[in-house]
Amino acid sequence: MMPIEYEHLLIFGSVMSASWFLVIYFWPRMLLSVYKRALLVKGFGDGPIPVNTLYTQPKKLFAEPITSQTASSSNLMTVGVNHDTLSTAGWVDLSKGPLVLHVPDMNDRYYSVQFTDPLKNTNFAYVGTRTTGTQAGDYLITWSGWKGQVPGGMQQVSSPNKSVLLLGRVLVKSDGDVAMAYDLSKQIKLTALSQWTPGQQ
Repeated sequence: MMPIEYEHLLIFGSVMSASWFLVIYFWPRMLLSVYKRALLVKGFGDGPIPVNTLYTQPKKLFAEPITSQTASSSNLMTVGVNHDTLSTAGWVDLSKGPLVLHVPDMNDRYYSVQFTDPLKNTNFAYVGTRTTGTQAGDYLITWSGWKGQVPGGMQQVSSPNKSVLLLGRVLVKSDGDVAMAYDLSKQIKLTALSQWTPGQQ
């Protein structure tokens, strides 16, 4: 028969192992939940960003990320990130149907749009210079269970579930290039497939 003190150690060890497993499993989801709330409620510090809408980091915040008043309002989006790319972000909900992501012609400028699965905190797809090139294009974002027809000339990005976190980045080459990079970032847009027409920008 096992001594009582060893039984207590065994129980303690089992509880600690289970606790660490739960923390490791749920911690990424908890962080993304906080991130989602910050995105939808505060955005880049100047108001909420509606679901299925992309919003670009203001030029003022990019130029002065630490000293600007916007950055001081507990902004999760931009303080501490790369200071050579403008950030664009949005929370996607595919429960009402697919969305079309439009990207403009970047003219060989580096950019990327990252697709993150919020349930697993993993990146499952990229649109951008290194994966799809810098030409203008439209990409159909669908849930993995969607059975519709992909419009001709459009690439499909299939999400593991109906929620997706989008994070975009557009390279800023110099101080004098901020306005051009910002204009290109603003042209990265989401449109419901039901409202999309060929050639729409």
